[in-house]
Amino acid sequence: MKIKNYSKQELALLYFPESMPRAATKRLMRWIYHCEPLLKRLTLQHYQRTDKMFTSRQVKAIIHFIGEP
Repeated sequence: MKIKNYSKQELALLYFPESMPRAATKRLMRWIYHCEPLLKRLTLQHYQRTDKMFTSRQVKAIIHFIGEP
């Protein structure tokens, strides 16, 4: 997987390609919010709930805690 900036929807569809975009995004965000260490790391990297994009550093953190899609 290429580490780069991804929109929430784009990254979610990599994890859940069989889902509709909105459902995939909700599902990914549920995974993120249920993983305390990941959420803490994202917060330290200036992630805010209203962000539409994940930075490449945030994507690295997500892959570290959740695994590759």
